[in-house]
Amino acid sequence: MFSDIKIFRSAEESAVALADELAGQINRSVEDKPFTIALSGGSTPKLLFQALADRHRDSVDWRKVRFFWVDERCVPPDDHESNYRMTGDALLEKIALPPGNVHRIRGEEDPDSEAVRYSEVIERSVVRKNERPFFDVVLLGLGEDGHTASIFPGNESLFSTGETCAVAVNPYSGQKRITITGRIINNACMVIFLVSGKKKAEIVKKILCGGAKAEYPAEYVKPVDGKIIWYLDDEAASLVGGRKQKRYNF
Repeated sequence: MFSDIKIFRSAEESAVALADELAGQINRSVEDKPFTIALSGGSTPKLLFQALADRHRDSVDWRKVRFFWVDERCVPPDDHESNYRMTGDALLEKIALPPGNVHRIRGEEDPDSEAVRYSEVIERSVVRKNERPFFDVVLLGLGEDGHTASIFPGNESLFSTGETCAVAVNPYSGQKRITITGRIINNACMVIFLVSGKKKAEIVKKILCGGAKAEYPAEYVKPVDGKIIWYLDDEAASLVGGRKQKRYNF
């Protein structure tokens, strides 16, 4: 597993840098193979999606890209909490993307049934490696409690389950969510953590500078053959020291 830490002055600069990197990867990818990305929700990914739409609307052949979601709240697609709605508003509606290239989690459906259905969608739509689906990119966020995707503290077993998707419960709100599991995250070619803000500084420090024993769900992200790249702004990285890292200025 190879990991890299990239630090930028602001969340906006981090998002722009990642947008440019993803656009380059898509354009360099094999012509006849779909480029598969599993997306996350949140305010920082929204900046990324806006940067992709603003900077690469016409410079990327979006017909090559297949969009999936890392997780989704169990809400209708037009709900303000829907990750799909946020991505649609910020990116999908602004690029030339065939409707069939968008594979959303149906948060309005019965969670258990939808977890099974979405697992089947991923299994038949994504190429396989190590006998499981192999995404080109899995985009992750990081909660202040160390959760990632919708795998919260106490549910680390979702990194060892044989399932592709599972139903998770937010322990703070009780809201149900559907999430891909650790076996899928850790099988990706590239896992990207996009994290910003002073409130995330302490958990970023614990994850990146902690001991060998995993204490938080995000520490279980260890790609089998791929790599992890951390895109951080100065605030999120403010407590990180003693790790090999690169600072970037625009």
